[in-house]
Amino acid sequence: MYINVDGKKYWVEEEGTGEPLVLFHGFTGSTKTWTPFISQWSRNFQVINLDLPGHGKTIVQEPFSMESVSADLNQILKKLDLRKVHLLGYSMGGRTALSFARLYPESINTLILESASPGLKTQEEQEERQNRDEQLAKKVETEGLDAFVEYWSAIPLFETQKSLPKQVQNQLKQERLSHKPEGLAASLRYMGTGTQPSWWKELHEIYTRTLLLTGDLDKKFTSINKDMQERLSNAQHQIIKDAGHTIHVERPRIFGKIVSDFILHK
Repeated sequence: MYINVDGKKYWVEEEGTGEPLVLFHGFTGSTKTWTPFISQWSRNFQVINLDLPGHGKTIVQEPFSMESVSADLNQILKKLDLRKVHLLGYSMGGRTALSFARLYPESINTLILESASPGLKTQEEQEERQNRDEQLAKKVETEGLDAFVEYWSAIPLFETQKSLPKQVQNQLKQERLSHKPEGLAASLRYMGTGTQPSWWKELHEIYTRTLLLTGDLDKKFTSINKDMQERLSNAQHQIIKDAGHTIHVERPRIFGKIVSDFILHK
């Protein structure tokens, strides 16, 4: 269903009953990211699955920002009459979830971040990343979606996906191809790692019970998350063996159980 927030249309899917669990996908993802887990999680939770701006069926006119999207998401929760939720985000969705938790801590029960970060530490890093994301945005606009998806699928961050079964790789490719070039370009420009606020200095002010998940083959994000755990007030960091950046794709059985267990075993 669509939920309207000040003229913006967010695509939201609901299933199950219980404490609400809200899901945020990553860049080039959609609600389909979480399809393999919905039947499992909906047995214990009211699962709220949505498309973030620039992705899937959601229609949000640019410009937007991490702060404006977080404000929209807060309004969506109010429209659904949800006071406090469990929040799971992967990669870009993890950055969004962390931003939401920082801006609206009263709305969060637990926070689960898969392969996420609090942004970049320095202005120099932010400016460099903004330039790179602008180049990527122009690439998808000028070369088209097919060429961009081929490029994006081959970046080193997703090297471990090459060992996945061909059927799974094809499903990932089809999900990436389901978007519009202008949507992905807008996401890169307005919700990229370089554009969003850096939360590094404020992590100690986030008291939400938090689970950080990284794959042991994803050295970069495992290092980032070790640093995050030291700064967060109430976090644990779990490193998943034989997994890269996309734990939910590479180790789905253990991922689904970890999420459920963290929320249920308070």
